[in-house]
Amino acid sequence: MGRTYSAQNIASYIVYDLNETSTFVNAQAIQSVLAIVEKMWMKVFGHSAFLEATCDLSNGYIVKEVYDAYVEHGDNHIALPAKEWFLRYGEFQLIQRTYAVPAFSAVEEKIVQSILQNYRRRQLTQVS
Repeated sequence: MGRTYSAQNIASYIVYDLNETSTFVNAQAIQSVLAIVEKMWMKVFGHSAFLEATCDLSNGYIVKEVYDAYVEHGDNHIALPAKEWFLRYGEFQLIQRTYAVPAFSAVEEKIVQSILQNYRRRQLTQVS
């Protein structure tokens, strides 16, 4: 059974992984990959991959929280995941940090990696 994650955390995983392989990633690409992750999660596990609500709009699929975090990048490459404000219990200082990547199970990791591999393959065919 697959777990449910924050879409922000999965988006961080996507950004880090695609940057590691020098693959272009922008706000639209993140939404596209998240849509495929959601579809595969529903097919394999029978439930949503995300804690957040998703929207299937006429111009495409979005997770609003992720959209809001990356919209400022527009069509430009995204080198680092979005940041969140974090306050540790018992402390008085807010810390801004990038969203953490999820601890996927082996099956979940395999699903996400196959999606990202297909995305990289599509990117290569568009360039050549």
